[in-house]
Amino acid sequence: MITQRESRRRLIRDTLIINASIIAFGFMFGLAARNAGYSPLEAMAMSTFLFAGAAQFAGVGYVAAGLPWAPIVVLTLFLNARHILYSAALAPRLREFSAPRRALMAHFLTDEAFALTAAHFHRIGHADEGGYWIAALGGVFIPWNLSTLAGVLLGGAIPDPSKFGLDIVFPAAMGGLAVGLMLGRREIVAACTGALVGVGASLALGPGVGIMIGGLLGPLAGMAMPGPDVAGAGGPRAGSPESELAGRPVDLDEAIADLATMPEVAP
Repeated sequence: MITQRESRRRLIRDTLIINASIIAFGFMFGLAARNAGYSPLEAMAMSTFLFAGAAQFAGVGYVAAGLPWAPIVVLTLFLNARHILYSAALAPRLREFSAPRRALMAHFLTDEAFALTAAHFHRIGHADEGGYWIAALGGVFIPWNLSTLAGVLLGGAIPDPSKFGLDIVFPAAMGGLAVGLMLGRREIVAACTGALVGVGASLALGPGVGIMIGGLLGPLAGMAMPGPDVAGAGGPRAGSPESELAGRPVDLDEAIADLATMPEVAP
């Protein structure tokens, strides 16, 4: 386990790395919104108040296709169902915060913010609200909105972003984050299962369904794996829940005896 300051320095470094993909992805959304007839104000409002990445792309496409609002809400809700899992993973660390603060934090919870925050919390072994905002605001929200504005205003000069490889930046960056989070067999099983199921379901049923099914079955497969053997030779990983004091039984009589035998320190 490392100190919070050291982990924050690493978090900032990871945040700067992920900024590249966020800027490219946000620029592509601004371009898509522009091509769908959105004004700069409408595109910025969507990135600020909806702030849902892939669901924004889907929503713009549905609106451009003339789909009624009710199906749009349902389809984008299913596309974002994976955020329920993100919330469930972070919730045990955030119990000490008030409901309004958690609700505000939830609005800024994205794929990238979760990956960065989960790794940071794991390294230090507890929640760090300041670290969360470094990841959520500095890593995603601010660059996403600035690049959305740039895409809407300047996107007309790039009619086909795929020619520049911008469409591969986001999945490549997320793949790198996923590798960094695979610290044990549970994470490896979850990632591999989610990837295989997600790709298969995407090819058979469509990308939206593939993301949802892979995002649900991957973590379930990881949870089904047995946890680390605390009493074994390797012991728990540093920073993991198994290594926290809450998981260790304390013998009060032995602790009191140890205190009684400690040498007295002169004032």
